[in-house]
Amino acid sequence: MTASPELGTAQAASPELLKSVFRRHAAGVAVITAQQGGRPVGFTATSLNSVAAEPPLVSFGIGTGSSSWPVVAEADHIGVHILGEHQQDLAATFARSGADRFGPATDWSPGPEGVPVIDGVLAWLVCKVVARIPAGDHRIVLGQAVAGDLTGVGRPLLYHQGRFNALRD
Repeated sequence: MTASPELGTAQAASPELLKSVFRRHAAGVAVITAQQGGRPVGFTATSLNSVAAEPPLVSFGIGTGSSSWPVVAEADHIGVHILGEHQQDLAATFARSGADRFGPATDWSPGPEGVPVIDGVLAWLVCKVVARIPAGDHRIVLGQAVAGDLTGVGRPLLYHQGRFNALRD
């Protein structure tokens, strides 16, 4: 097999190559929440995936160096929130290290299983954590949905080329 003239020069795999490739991959934006001992935590995730319909399973990745990891590592349940295009500021707050993620700018309340549920999202799930799988400097968290709501309105928020974006027709 010969290389096609349209192909660029192959690069050795590296963290920089992986990050650059995935900047070209548009992804939906979610906020993952958990609570332990009255302490809510949350972070922005673009690694959310639907795994199975029966039973209803989702997965996401979280870095073990994340400030949210110690709580997610022990939590029995987590919240998954699908953000709308009107929630770029919320996504940025939950992505920023050291931000007051559950401060006055974030409307939320305790939901099923005591999980923090954020108001105004397109949809949310509360999931029972069924596995935490080591994956390099991250863990893949597998959750089984136990409750949810999909009555939010609007279009999804996307992440592409290092920026939050709206879906275009």
